[in-house]
Amino acid sequence: MTAPADTLLDRLGRWLAGRLQDESSGYEPYTPSDADTLRRTLQPGDILLVEGNQKISAVIKYLTQSTWSHSAFYVGDALPLPEDGSERPRLIEVTLGEGCVAVPLSRYRTYNTRICRASGLTPEDRDKVVAFMIGKLGLRYDLKN
Repeated sequence: MTAPADTLLDRLGRWLAGRLQDESSGYEPYTPSDADTLRRTLQPGDILLVEGNQKISAVIKYLTQSTWSHSAFYVGDALPLPEDGSERPRLIEVTLGEGCVAVPLSRYRTYNTRICRASGLTPEDRDKVVAFMIGKLGLRYDLKN
């Protein structure tokens, strides 16, 4: 099996994605999130909506007519503590640059956030969705489609 060719269009797409991830100037959160309060409130399976501060965030908010430009999935304590002693990752998100990654709650301490919780999910349903999301860690963002 051969590796896909790295075309000019592929390189252009990666460059554009990188530029869109640059932070916008002048972002001021109304009420920054507190990681401890979020950790006490969130339940595995919840979605954390985020008002992003990247250039692509402004585009997403304009096109969707929404305050929220990003989301992350809360997995609670399902992921192990990092060996380097840093904060436990409790969120799974997908970004243009990193793909599907696990990040700590503190990543969004300076952003406006909101919690979305699906109603009617059983604990077993939540466990299945958490396991599904953990299984997606490491996947790359699809820039071609």
